[in-house]
Amino acid sequence: MEAAYSVFRDLALIVIFAKFFGLIARRCKMPQVVGEILAGLLIGPCLLNWVQLTDYISKTAEIGVVLLMFGTGLGTNLQDLKKAGAKAFAIACAGVFIPLVGGTLLYSCFYGFSAVGSEHFYKALFIGTIMTATSVSITVATLQELGKISTFVGTTIVSAAIIDDVIGILVLTCVVSAGTSTGNIGGVFAKTGLFIVFSAVVAFVGYKIMKWFDNRYPHTQRVPIVSLAFCFAMAYIAEAHFGIADITGAYIAGVILCSIQDAGYVSRKIDISSYMLFGPVFFASVGLKTDISGLTPEILIFSLCFVAVALITKIVGCGGVSALLGFRGRDRLRIGVGMMTRGEVALIVAQKGLSVGLIESIYFAPVILLILISSVATPILLKILFREK
Repeated sequence: MEAAYSVFRDLALIVIFAKFFGLIARRCKMPQVVGEILAGLLIGPCLLNWVQLTDYISKTAEIGVVLLMFGTGLGTNLQDLKKAGAKAFAIACAGVFIPLVGGTLLYSCFYGFSAVGSEHFYKALFIGTIMTATSVSITVATLQELGKISTFVGTTIVSAAIIDDVIGILVLTCVVSAGTSTGNIGGVFAKTGLFIVFSAVVAFVGYKIMKWFDNRYPHTQRVPIVSLAFCFAMAYIAEAHFGIADITGAYIAGVILCSIQDAGYVSRKIDISSYMLFGPVFFASVGLKTDISGLTPEILIFSLCFVAVALITKIVGCGGVSALLGFRGRDRLRIGVGMMTRGEVALIVAQKGLSVGLIESIYFAPVILLILISSVATPILLKILFREK
C-alpha cells in the first residue's frame, strides 16, 4: 500500500524542486529547463536519491514530451515559413547536415567505425541526430533585447531555426525507424513516405473539420479538448501503424491546427497542464535517468568533444552557407552563433534514443552539458557580435 501512495510523494518532490530550480535558472538568465534538469539530478539517484524513476513517472514524462511537441507545432507560423524563402531553407539544411556528419564521425572516432546499417553505425548516426536540434528561444530573447529581431539577419535566424526543427524531426524519424528495424532501409523510407501522405490527407480533412468546429464553438473548452484528443490520436497512429516517433505525430498535429482561429487559446490551455505537471516531470526525468556512476575519463573527454563539435558544426554549417548566399562581414557569424543554441528539442531527441535503445543513459551527460554551455555562451556572443564598432 505504501508503494502505491509513494507516487504522490515523488510527484510533489519533482514539481516543487523542478519549479524552484527553474526560477533560479531564469533569474540567472538561463532557460528554466536547465534548472528543472538539475533538480532531477539533485533528487535522483545521482545525488540525494529521494526519487526513483518508476514506470508511472516514465509514462507521465512521455505524455509531457508529446504535449511539448504538440505545443511547438501549435506555435509554428506558416506565414513565416513561407516568407523564409530559399536562403533560410539552405541555412537550415546545412545546420542539420553538418552537425549530423560531425556527430557521427565523433562517435566513430571514439568507438570505432563500422559498416553502414549495423547497430553500431546507427548509434553513431543518432549522436549526430542529437546535434541537429536547434533551440531558438534564447536567441529570440537576446535579439529582442538588442532590438535586432526585425532585421533581415534576425528574421533569417528565426525562420531557419523553424525549418531546422522540421527537418530535424524528419531525420529523427528516419534514424529511429531504421535503427530499430531489421535494416530494411527501403521499408523505412516507404513507411515514412506513407506517413507523409497520410499526414497531408489528415491535414486537409482535419483542418477543415477543426475550423468548422472552432467556428461553431469559438473559445470554448470543447476546442482544446478535441485538439488534445487529436494530438494523442496522431501520436498513437504514427508510432503504432507507421513506426514513426510518437512526437512526430504530435508535432504534425500541432502544425495542422496552428492556423485555426483559436490556436493560441488551445496552446494556452495545453500549456497549463504542461507547465504545472507534465513538463517538469519530463525535464526532471532527464536528470533522474542520467547515470554518472559510469562517468569515466573517456566519457568526460567525449562530453567535452561532443560540446565542441556540436557548437562548431552549427557555426561552420550555417555561417558558411550564409557566406555563399551573400551575407557579409559579421552577419555570417551572427547567423552561425544564433543557430548554435540547444534546448528541449535536443533532450527530446536524446530521450527518444534512450527509449528505443539507440543510446545509453550515460550520454545524457554530454547533452545536458551542451545545453548549459550553449545557453550561456550564445547571448554573450550575440551581444558582442551586434555591438557597433
